[in-house]
Amino acid sequence: MLKLFRKFKKQDVALILVAIVFVFVTVWAELSMPEYMSEITVLVQTEGSQMSEILSAGGKMLLCAVGSLGASIVVSICASRLSAGFGATLRKELFHQVQTFSMTEIGQFSTASLITRTSNDVMQVQMVIVLGLQMLIKAPITAVWAIIKISNKAWEWTLTTGIAVIILLVVVLICILLAMPKFKKMQQLTDNLNRVTRENLTGLHVVRAYNAENYQKNKFEKANKEMTDTTLFAQRTMAFLMPSVQAVMNGLSLAVYWVGAYLISASVMANKLTLFSDMVVFSQYALMVVMAFMMLVMIFMLLPRALVAAGRINEVLDVKPGIKDGTATDGKNGMEGTIEFQDVSFRYPDADEDMLSHISFKAQKGETVALIGATGCGKSTVINLIPRFYDATDGQVLVDGRNVREYSQKALRDKIGYVSQKATLFTGTIAGNVAYGDNGKETPDRKAIQSAVSTAQATEFVEKMEDTYDGYVAQGGENLSGGQKQRISIARAIARKPEILIFDDSFSALDYKTDRILRKALDETCGDTTRIIVAQRIGTIRDADRIIVLEDGKIAGNRQTRGTDEGM
Repeated sequence: MLKLFRKFKKQDVALILVAIVFVFVTVWAELSMPEYMSEITVLVQTEGSQMSEILSAGGKMLLCAVGSLGASIVVSICASRLSAGFGATLRKELFHQVQTFSMTEIGQFSTASLITRTSNDVMQVQMVIVLGLQMLIKAPITAVWAIIKISNKAWEWTLTTGIAVIILLVVVLICILLAMPKFKKMQQLTDNLNRVTRENLTGLHVVRAYNAENYQKNKFEKANKEMTDTTLFAQRTMAFLMPSVQAVMNGLSLAVYWVGAYLISASVMANKLTLFSDMVVFSQYALMVVMAFMMLVMIFMLLPRALVAAGRINEVLDVKPGIKDGTATDGKNGMEGTIEFQDVSFRYPDADEDMLSHISFKAQKGETVALIGATGCGKSTVINLIPRFYDATDGQVLVDGRNVREYSQKALRDKIGYVSQKATLFTGTIAGNVAYGDNGKETPDRKAIQSAVSTAQATEFVEKMEDTYDGYVAQGGENLSGGQKQRISIARAIARKPEILIFDDSFSALDYKTDRILRKALDETCGDTTRIIVAQRIGTIRDADRIIVLEDGKIAGNRQTRGTDEGM
């Protein structure tokens, strides 16, 4: 938690200081009221007292109450602004940190966990800040100040208050020790619950197609029950605190008055009024001490879960990206558009053996290189090394004659148009999805978007949509068919006008006729662009300049074909 608090900005620190000042004002006003109450008590009991004196003391007491209220409002405003601003800062840093992750780092955390850490975990920290600034600072100040004020009273009352405080501390400590492990588990179970819910929603078609509703229901109920049982245990444990505080508070009031009655009855007549006044004041201060601990109890009920949440946030922020950014922005002269693999091997993290072994080939500018092979042979892994989604374990991957490790990631990816195996679209419009991203050039205008859509053979269905190029695209492109999504993804890559186009089995949802027409259009409009194609269908790659056959992560065949039957 303290590690997170180091991220406070100057304005945050200023808000904290202002809040602390007004906390002192609040405490001073609240602790002054019993003194005026004592004064009123003495005046009422003393013969010859003037009503004006009583009203004056009462007026001062009222001013203290109003001042305490005003100061508390200022503290609440500071706490709210601090919490909201710090929460926004944490979410921003988490988002930016995840953006720097390679696939290796993303694999360390599930998607559900990253979502929970960015939302629920940050909210837990925010709640502690809001209540902490109002109570965690106020409680010890109140307790210490009140104890100082009552320390010069009868030692019997001080002893009674001390015993009450010790009992409270023991109860709080036991409850926290019991609840802390459960609060830690709760955050993990929240991840699991999010994961199960997300899987059910994203796979709803499959769930219904296989009549697996009951299976998913049981799966959710198991995760939900585990979460519920853990939450109940933690909350019941912490719920024991409030009754304990109330019992101690009531017991302390009775003890103060009992001790006071004993002291008054044992004193001489001249001291009885003073002792009675002291008893009234002491009872108020003693209750304030207990109330201070009651406020701490409220914080302690939130603190265990917030500490766990802060630890989980730090886990993400402390991850050092495995892919280090280079500094180069350009390749070597005369090597534009070339890709070369030099004896490249690759092993996934925690894997026992290499996924790729000794891969070597070269693609010249404007060439089309096709990768084909059985499922799981490493085709997608090969192309994932080009934009540095992963780094090669051994060997070198060269783009424009330069090792990809030497490039800044932005500069490298500016050169590449990538179409993933699974077409991914974003909520917005057709034009917004085609013009998506930043490649270091001007954002594609409407003409460039229309040209890219035409090359991708998507003009027909796009222009039939309501609002055509400004037509709405739902999250993940749910309102488009698989083939339509794939063609928009291809148009997005073409619109970047990159040096290199990478197609990771990106023609699989197209019929043979559209596939053939699209590849012909690519030859016409992207003739100078180097193309790497991963495919399962022979028809998709028959016109490639080079075909590489992969088997078990190794090159089983590599031949210059130029589309000849002999090469095939």
